[in-house]
Amino acid sequence: MRIGIIGAGALGGTFAALLARSGHEVEVTARGAGLEAIRAGGIRLSGGYGEAAVQVEANPRLTRRPELVLVCTKAQDAEAAIAANAELIAGLPLVVVQNGLDGVATAERLLPGTPCFGVLSIIAANYTEPGVVRVTTTATSYLGRGEGPADAESRRIAALLSDAVPVVAIGNFRGAQWSKLVVNMVNAVPAILGRPVQDVLRHGPTRRVVARSMRETVRVGVARGVRFGALQGLGDRRLRCFAALPVALGQALPWLMGVRMGRVPNLGSTQQSLRRGQPTEVDHLNGAVVREAAAVGLTAPVNAALVELVHRVERAGAPLGESELLAAIPS
Repeated sequence: MRIGIIGAGALGGTFAALLARSGHEVEVTARGAGLEAIRAGGIRLSGGYGEAAVQVEANPRLTRRPELVLVCTKAQDAEAAIAANAELIAGLPLVVVQNGLDGVATAERLLPGTPCFGVLSIIAANYTEPGVVRVTTTATSYLGRGEGPADAESRRIAALLSDAVPVVAIGNFRGAQWSKLVVNMVNAVPAILGRPVQDVLRHGPTRRVVARSMRETVRVGVARGVRFGALQGLGDRRLRCFAALPVALGQALPWLMGVRMGRVPNLGSTQQSLRRGQPTEVDHLNGAVVREAAAVGLTAPVNAALVELVHRVERAGAPLGESELLAAIPS
């Protein structure tokens, strides 16, 4: 199948390499040093899915009409990237592989009449060198759309992608997006401190900050009427129980997440953006919690503080100390 992948960073590069290795004809979009590296040497993948060095066509925009499109940009880049390719991809099955809550809705708004799906990926991959991706944690990805059961087209696309990487079709995709948003709360604190995710989740004071941001996210979701979707062992009942626990007990959840990541240092997507000197998607992660809280007359002070701290690191170009982090988090 001809597959177009918009954005060839950590996840886009992973999907591109695995799909090309499985025999699909893949074209990716990239820019700057990433585009030059892929054109010169292809995409080099290592880690959890084995070694792969694949040659794929790479251009600033897609040049040939594919049969399936994956949008793998950061959340803040999605609108411009979809718009830039809109004429070529309109009407094709389009899968948004992205953090945050708004990716599928953005695609549907820009491409009316186009069948749009989302993928929630728990794969952890480091992309710190152009054209080079190291998968530090493998995991099943989850594909769907809307709040109803998985439909036939969702199952078809999931099965196609599973030729290369495990993908399952799920119902209540909107609820699963909220569950993934809870998981993504592990990103901000490591980015602020410049430390691997596992280190942050092993250390009590920083782990408690992560637990508080996760608990705040669940409580906002409950206030918004969300029924959390099943994702990596997390579901509605478990997350609601977690949000009701005191932090001293609830911090077991992020600790366990860190253990499951294994020993290879996981930088997290927010920290990787900082290391590349690029804007982060914190406004679409922790910032989404703040906005969703405001929509029902609530506040999310822990996540609001983390948003400001990540932006402070963006401006300064250097991580903060742990004491600065802890002092900025409301008690």
